[in-house]
Amino acid sequence: MPRVIVFDEFGGPDVMHIVDEPIPTPASGEVRVRIEAFAVNPLDLMMRSGASPAPVPLPHARLGIEATGIVDAVGPEVTGLSTGTPVILTAVADPVAQGAYAEYTTVPASQVIPRPTELNVVEAAAIWVAFSTAYGALVETAAMQRGDRVLINAATGAVGRAAIQVAREVGAVPIALTRNSANEDELFNIGAAAVIATDRDNLIETVGHHSDGVGVDIILDLVTGPGQRQLSEVARTGATLLAAGFLDSRPAPAPARTVKFHRYKGFVHTLDPEVVGRMATFLSAGLRRGALRPTVDTVLTLDQIADAHRRIEAGTHRGKIVLTVE
Repeated sequence: MPRVIVFDEFGGPDVMHIVDEPIPTPASGEVRVRIEAFAVNPLDLMMRSGASPAPVPLPHARLGIEATGIVDAVGPEVTGLSTGTPVILTAVADPVAQGAYAEYTTVPASQVIPRPTELNVVEAAAIWVAFSTAYGALVETAAMQRGDRVLINAATGAVGRAAIQVAREVGAVPIALTRNSANEDELFNIGAAAVIATDRDNLIETVGHHSDGVGVDIILDLVTGPGQRQLSEVARTGATLLAAGFLDSRPAPAPARTVKFHRYKGFVHTLDPEVVGRMATFLSAGLRRGALRPTVDTVLTLDQIADAHRRIEAGTHRGKIVLTVE
């Protein structure tokens, strides 16, 4: 029988284990996907540890919101998709029950898109969450325009890297913020117009230099917490501040300046077929031009899932950790 990763209690990576389950049958409007590879995201670690903002019923909880695979079966009322089609999952609305850490899963047919031919299986598993988050926050929510100066916090993470590329593709000016100046060359290679390293640079002075003293138009904060107030100090009046991360769970104080504040949640857009269509079109165009590309740190196998979670907890990864399903 197919293998599925589950956990019966909250805790460290070792609470996850593999069980055998029957192949699921797609309901009306659903497709069954044979998973070829999936990526690990911070939300997975929060769910497994018991820190998820949404309740996770135990036992036998699943994980996984990002994957690619082959349509293996279609349920009644499904049109436009056939078996054998390579797809990317655009949303797993109930990862506890249908998570992608498995050999098979079922999802509504509206929550998959054809896999771009420019991507191999590993890249396809690593691209959607990061780029849909960056696009959804910057384009759909902040209405980013050509020439906008965009400050991107935690720029070396998967979403930060995607945001740099999305901003470049639109014609905006991505300013990457990182804690370590050793990341500078890598961030410039991704497409950053400027890099601010907090171990070397004064944030306010350096942003002033790169914004002609005006401040930035958009801030994408992928950390949040108390540091968000200092970020708001480098915004121009009326700028947009997007809180799209949760690396720091401490409360964030009120912004220091008058900004348009949004707490961005990706599912608002990834469960909307019209927005997903725009995201997919943008992604496909950028891939064809070679302007967009996911960064993959490590490729492991399904039975190495605990090692994958440990690597993310250690904070040593650069890009996505992807697990192949063999």
